[in-house]
Amino acid sequence: MSRLRIFNDNDPSSVLLETTDGAAIASELARIGVQFERWVAQHPVAPGASQEEVFAAYRQDIDRLVAQHGFQSVDVASVAPDNPNRAEIRAKFLDEHYHKEDEVRFFVAGSGLFTLHVDDKVYEVECVKDDLIAVPDGVTHWFDMGEYPNFAAIRFFTAPDGWVGHFTGTTIAQQFPRYQPTAG
Repeated sequence: MSRLRIFNDNDPSSVLLETTDGAAIASELARIGVQFERWVAQHPVAPGASQEEVFAAYRQDIDRLVAQHGFQSVDVASVAPDNPNRAEIRAKFLDEHYHKEDEVRFFVAGSGLFTLHVDDKVYEVECVKDDLIAVPDGVTHWFDMGEYPNFAAIRFFTAPDGWVGHFTGTTIAQQFPRYQPTAG
């Protein structure tokens, strides 16, 4: 289940707001310029589906986003719990960083935790199957896929190097809890 929790950036022990309501999540994130949507597949997607099968299931929404934002490439990234490099893959995104283009991800399967640092607030967004999140360029954030990552996500890119993380050097990400996927 999708979840949003908001904290003051200096107090990770006190939750200011917590919701699992999709409309409320979208509304709260829109206030900081972050897009959040729920998509429905046009037909079922089986585990292990090819990239082409995944694209076909979400073609209308993919085409809408590409036209809306001018994305130049779209792909599918997938990390399974048995990936021998899962710790290294996870570590790449655990520190606060930003990108020079929007980071847009749609979760086809599994889950992950995007944590956004905007002004004096931290927005923890658990994204699950059927969630789209679009984090604007320049917004500082970190991403945790958990100790045993299990997700497949469609990624949208404008420039080949746009996904490169520019790290802030702060330790804020270590002050907030690591991702423990919720049940359900």
